[in-house]
Amino acid sequence: MRTHRAPRRAAVLALGTALVSLLATSPAGAGTSGLPVVRATSETAALYDDEAGGNSDADDPAIWRNAADPGRSLVVATAKEGGLKVYDLKARLVQELAAPKPPAEDDAPGRFNNVDLVSGLRTSAGRADVAVVSDRGNDRLRVYRVDPSRRGGPLTDITDPAAAPVFSVDQSEINDQRTAYGLATWTNKATGRTYALVSQRERTRLALLELVPAAGGKVGYRKVRTLDLPSSFRLPDGTSWSPCAEPGELPQVEGMVVDPATGTLYAGQEDIGIWRLRADLTGKPVLVDRTREFGVPGVYDETTEECVAGADPGYGGKRLSADVEGLTLLQKRGGEGYLLASSQGDNTFALYDRKGNAYEGGFRVGAASATLDSVEECDGAAVLNSPLGKRYPRGLLVVQDGDETPGVPDGEGGTRTATGFKFVDLGAVVDAARL
Repeated sequence: MRTHRAPRRAAVLALGTALVSLLATSPAGAGTSGLPVVRATSETAALYDDEAGGNSDADDPAIWRNAADPGRSLVVATAKEGGLKVYDLKARLVQELAAPKPPAEDDAPGRFNNVDLVSGLRTSAGRADVAVVSDRGNDRLRVYRVDPSRRGGPLTDITDPAAAPVFSVDQSEINDQRTAYGLATWTNKATGRTYALVSQRERTRLALLELVPAAGGKVGYRKVRTLDLPSSFRLPDGTSWSPCAEPGELPQVEGMVVDPATGTLYAGQEDIGIWRLRADLTGKPVLVDRTREFGVPGVYDETTEECVAGADPGYGGKRLSADVEGLTLLQKRGGEGYLLASSQGDNTFALYDRKGNAYEGGFRVGAASATLDSVEECDGAAVLNSPLGKRYPRGLLVVQDGDETPGVPDGEGGTRTATGFKFVDLGAVVDAARL
């Protein structure tokens, strides 16, 4: 059974670290270090990816706005085997829901990867706001009704028990963990139908799933179509290139977001860059920006489980260092706004114009104090450009922090692996980046 990507992550980071170190000493890398810095206002309690911590690993957030009382809005976030966490705007935990247990002892456990929200989803019990989650462990989607007045916590599981695996044909394939991974929701304005776009782990495949009402107020889904992004690329010198990875793995997608005004999907292929395509998965995808590592040859060393990078031929981009992670949309009126992407390899965030996708700048999230540390290796991000009470009158940005500090001793001379989520005043981002 395989449930962890640590070897591949180490391989990619080893290749990316070599390039970032080279860029930092060259004129081409000077712009990265000169990005403006913003500070988080608060952070969630650390999550620990060990038995004592419930194998909790922060990954992806989503922001639910309480229209009746914006100051009581919520952040719903995934913690992989740790399930779902719900926080208030002070980053305090208000509810946690466990991921499903494995069907049998040797099967993969539930593992919540990404989350997105839908407002006013049609169900057999009426309209409802819901959180949709990709359960990588079980290769399924799970759907939770959001009701802030509910006693015991705002989220209730309303997943159709008959929901089928997204990509796998049986439990054996599920255990191989080439399963539902990245996720974004989309409501087609022309038809009113609501969908989830889901990526497949260790593959380039995207699936379009329609969310459909089921009996008793439950919600299921049906697969509409799939699309495969490229896994190899023709370079300007005529050669073919694929990113270095563990044998058998293809360059996967995780971070995704749909622009609701245009029905445009942005998909972050981690080692490659950001794709723009129709959310209905028809038409031809366009590569908006490339990672710096694009085109760099690498050889996988099975002994070290890392990639050994070759010479950089200079075909990569200038703004993103692999992995490309959390994509989110800062929406403004009239179709204006920005696509925000986490550049995980150099701990920065890039901003692209919402209409033409031109690069508009970037920023870092730096340390606010000795305990409220900076953001590193960010996976997921969510932004909401709406007033959220007195605490966030200009909106909120929530980002995953892949290296929460200060560390806690693990009893064996090291520190426990800790992650969490940082809350950032969106107004500070807008001012610092001059948006």
